[in-house]
Amino acid sequence: MKLNEAVEGEDYIIKDISTKDEEMKSFLFSLGCYSGEPITVVSRKRSNCIVSIKDGRYNIDNDLAQFIII
Repeated sequence: MKLNEAVEGEDYIIKDISTKDEEMKSFLFSLGCYSGEPITVVSRKRSNCIVSIKDGRYNIDNDLAQFIII
């Protein structure tokens, strides 16, 4: 399942980052978004979602969320 299909408030574990773009993988890794890490969708708006990773909250657009496999 992709992150943009996740239910608000549910805890998930990141299984993979599905992109060949190394810059995108590096950016997500810098946020703490990598395989095995817990992630929660805090809220969802039209074109983005707010996620909780470790101790931080980040605003991720739906285009980016589709690369995060949970």
